[in-house]
Amino acid sequence: MAESKGALIAKTVQKHAGRAKEKFLQNLGKVDRTADDIFDEHLQNFTRQQNSATRLQKEFNNYIRCVRAVQAASKTLMDSLNEIYESQWTGHDLLYVQAQNLDMLWQDFTHKLADQVLVPLNTYQSQFPEMRKKVDKRGRKLVDYDSQRHNFQSLQCNPKKRDELKVSRGKELLEEAKRTYEQLNSELHDELPALYDSRVLFLVTNLQTLFAAEQVFHTESAKVYSELEAIVDKLANESQRGSYTLKKNTEPQSPKSPNANSSLIINTQPAQNNITGALEDNTTPRDTSPTTQINGNANSNANSNANSNANSNANSNDNSLNNQDASPQNAVAPSKRVEELYDIPVGATTDNLPPGVLYRVKATYKYSREDVDELSFDVGEIIRVVEYDDPEEQEEGWLMGMKEGTNEKGMFPANFTKPL
Repeated sequence: MAESKGALIAKTVQKHAGRAKEKFLQNLGKVDRTADDIFDEHLQNFTRQQNSATRLQKEFNNYIRCVRAVQAASKTLMDSLNEIYESQWTGHDLLYVQAQNLDMLWQDFTHKLADQVLVPLNTYQSQFPEMRKKVDKRGRKLVDYDSQRHNFQSLQCNPKKRDELKVSRGKELLEEAKRTYEQLNSELHDELPALYDSRVLFLVTNLQTLFAAEQVFHTESAKVYSELEAIVDKLANESQRGSYTLKKNTEPQSPKSPNANSSLIINTQPAQNNITGALEDNTTPRDTSPTTQINGNANSNANSNANSNANSNANSNDNSLNNQDASPQNAVAPSKRVEELYDIPVGATTDNLPPGVLYRVKATYKYSREDVDELSFDVGEIIRVVEYDDPEEQEEGWLMGMKEGTNEKGMFPANFTKPL
């Protein structure tokens, strides 16, 4: 056993030495080498194909690692949102459901990338190391063939010292080396082009799977994010209405308080002037404008002695004057009433507006109505602010308006717009 092992090692060393000598002589140009231009072209294509597959495999492995990292970050983010999104807020349960849907989409996406894209890519790439071994073996057998060919030629060069036994043995070795080389060479002439041609079908199939998985994931996840956006939009709208504002414990306001009922707020000075004017001769027509009322008051003061009897009668008939007081209040100029019921913002233009229009605003954010009495609009649309049909329906932070161009009318949040 020891002798057989030693003989095998010696034979291997001799073979390596013979190949090294043959390559050295070929590189120096001392001996020729067998050329195969067609095989060399196949080998160049194989090398490019192997390099491309190796790069694709490397980059895709890195891509999957990044996708899994984003998946983990997405799950952590949604878990945090579920924790901070308070249970009494609108859409709390829907937010949790959509977060679970998003996590399942991520899991399905990464599973497809690994099983349907990466596994076939690994299988495709695994062909190259085996094929490379066969190519290298073919190269060694070619060197052996050239070496035996040169050795046989050397034995035939000197007829005088020709040893027929060595010549016969050299011929046998040459034929064996040629047969081994040509068998490997023939197989590679078939296998290398077939492998190179397979690159197109593999790449098409692999990329179709990849892009289809991407398309499904992004389409479905976009739907989830749209639902999440709708939940948050609804929360924003309810917050604008004060649904989640803490209420202060305050005493009910007296009806005489300026803030008790905005529809009752009037300017008391013009009312006093009107009362004085009402005591004048009823046969004389009166102008109910604020200027005339003030002048009437001044004239009344100037003739206080002449009207003392009328004043005395007014004091004795207080109930009658109270009834007359309502009429002067109704005579207050509408512009005064509008200014006090509706807070015209600074910078808003009130000139040259159609009748009934308080001022105009421009939408700075998109708003989608939640109720039938609300107004939807897009960014940039112009809205004419008008009075409420019933002032009691006015809500804090909300305006009544009509869109220019369509005349659609409804309530809308003021902070979604800016005055013009």
